[in-house]
Amino acid sequence: MVLCNDFFQRDVVMLARLLIGKVLVRKINNFILKVRIIETEAYSKSEPASHSSLGYSFSRAAMFMKAGTIYMYHSRAGASFNISALGEGDAVLVKSGICFLDNDSDTLAFIQQINKKNGKLRDIHYLASGQTLLCKSLMINRAEWDKKQFNDELYIEDTGYIPENIVISSRLGISKSRDYLLLPYRYIDKAFIKYATKGRCKFY
Repeated sequence: MVLCNDFFQRDVVMLARLLIGKVLVRKINNFILKVRIIETEAYSKSEPASHSSLGYSFSRAAMFMKAGTIYMYHSRAGASFNISALGEGDAVLVKSGICFLDNDSDTLAFIQQINKKNGKLRDIHYLASGQTLLCKSLMINRAEWDKKQFNDELYIEDTGYIPENIVISSRLGISKSRDYLLLPYRYIDKAFIKYATKGRCKFY
């Protein structure tokens, strides 16, 4: 079942949790690329770790648009994929995923070719292990998708999978001055935790 716009009309923390286990689908070049979401982070305008806490700007506009709007930004490693939530300026970062290919060897080969590591094919389990790798594996770029809504080429499915255990921790890569409370805003499907983003954090 494809998620409708109403699904995203939720508090950012609740949305971050509920997106765990959902499948991000990208149709491109006659392929259907799928990644199950295994890790998310919530960002609220009310706390300094969020880009939106700096105020409205053209580059951050998607965070202030209606819930379900795609917000993308670039770091040194590449693009990152976010989804706006109910609160103005709130968004969920899709932090990591695992390829969901239905035993389709052709699609796997395609993803491995577009997301090599030092010229070598990546292990299937690590093709989307990190926010920029996820974007590379699904061929999602900022120029095409920032400030856009989901459509027939990019959408999220509910396959009926419900994680048995969601691990809660502090977010990664944020300075103490911006997240001095170590907010418990990072969520990981425990069944796939070894494929999530690595890094030191506080677990709750």
